[in-house]
Amino acid sequence: MKETVSQLVDSKIKELNVFVEDAFISTEEGKQIFNIVLESEEVIDLNKITEASRIINDIMDKHEEVLGDIDELDIYSKEKGNIEDEQ
Repeated sequence: MKETVSQLVDSKIKELNVFVEDAFISTEEGKQIFNIVLESEEVIDLNKITEASRIINDIMDKHEEVLGDIDELDIYSKEKGNIEDEQ
């Protein structure tokens, strides 16, 4: 699943310096959730995750066959710590 999502989106989010770390389906409160986890060598701030999410949502809308019978799409980043720690 990760490979499929990576092939679809990594080239489009590359300029944001983020890439797909993982993609998997989970069930929470009876809902099927398609999770896409983003990673980067740097801190992924809110603006960057928002922009990446817009790009990924557009792509996934065009490739509904990947999502199948999913109730939600959740895109988030791995925690890298605090931005102040990097300065």
